[in-house]
Amino acid sequence: MPVTAADLSVLCVAPTHLYRGWSLLPQAGEAIAHLGQCPLIVATPERYQALAAEFEAIAHDQSLSLAVGTFRGECSEATLAQLRQEAAQHHADVIIGIGGGKALDTAKLLADQLDLPVVTIPTSAATCAAWTALANIYTEAGAFAYDVPLRRCPDLLLLDYRLVQSAPKRTLVAGIGDALAKWYEASVSSGSRQETLIVMAVQQARVLRDLLFQQSLAALNDVGGTAWQNVVDATTLMAGMMGGLGGAQCRTVAAHAIHNGLTHLPQSKGTLHGEKVAYGILVQLRLEELVQGSQLAASARQQLCQFYEQVGLPCSLEQLGLQEASLGQLQQAATIACAPNSDIHYLPFPVTPELVLEAMVSTGVGYSAKVMDGSAR
Repeated sequence: MPVTAADLSVLCVAPTHLYRGWSLLPQAGEAIAHLGQCPLIVATPERYQALAAEFEAIAHDQSLSLAVGTFRGECSEATLAQLRQEAAQHHADVIIGIGGGKALDTAKLLADQLDLPVVTIPTSAATCAAWTALANIYTEAGAFAYDVPLRRCPDLLLLDYRLVQSAPKRTLVAGIGDALAKWYEASVSSGSRQETLIVMAVQQARVLRDLLFQQSLAALNDVGGTAWQNVVDATTLMAGMMGGLGGAQCRTVAAHAIHNGLTHLPQSKGTLHGEKVAYGILVQLRLEELVQGSQLAASARQQLCQFYEQVGLPCSLEQLGLQEASLGQLQQAATIACAPNSDIHYLPFPVTPELVLEAMVSTGVGYSAKVMDGSAR
């Protein structure tokens, strides 16, 4: 019987090559040159300036023609249009993304649009963007617009622990929050699925959660140590592989939907992706309590609040820096989170903006006031 396109299941599981180690960037020139001779770099001016000498040395040694594209921090349609022009002018044959999630998403999506290979070089452990075949598009103001599935994972991921070690500790904390969501969302969206790879992805998400519970505090107390390296690998690599194995059937649910809604509030501008996602996990668990009366969700929320207090993740709107947000603004965020195409509807029960708002303002119910008044951070 012939196989049709509808029968095919295409997964983008992992980058083609992964290099990881300490101070490996200067050694990566040959791998980059193997992909192209005219790289276009996607990085903020400040980020590139910090690494300019190393890239100029690579360009000299490998006879590369380097150009640095225009990127000011947002993965937006306007930014991508500008970069496409610059790539054409440079005759770019490979894209290199350097930085955090938005720089890496921009580089990946640009490469996808131009059908070019892409190299991702994360400078923090705040997300798994260096790994995944997915990019998030934002407005110029930083509000989430939509996500774009890509045709493949990066061709080369360079994880240089020296670069990640120099990032603010807060970025690793945010990465812990983002990675934790893999379990709490996948167990809801896909926990009852029986397909082998989805079962594998969900169980990997559970292992990821347990690793973070066990090693995060030690990692934060000894930056550069063994536990720190394990947690960096977990947030940047393992979290990405879980999404690749699970594919579209192993979806985000409410935690990321709450993040998406919150990005539309100007007060959230100073918060990191993983901080909003971590708070979104608590909202998701609170929704399970409110709708289903789930004591398991209540216990999980209490456990997470205790963990958040230890590592410095937000348990409440106040800790997230949104204490000045009006009720109307919070209602707006809840409404966006409940948009018809939102992943929040993968919850096993219907939700409304009013219900989401109720959960948003009660994430710390039953937990100590110490966490809720912001003093834990």
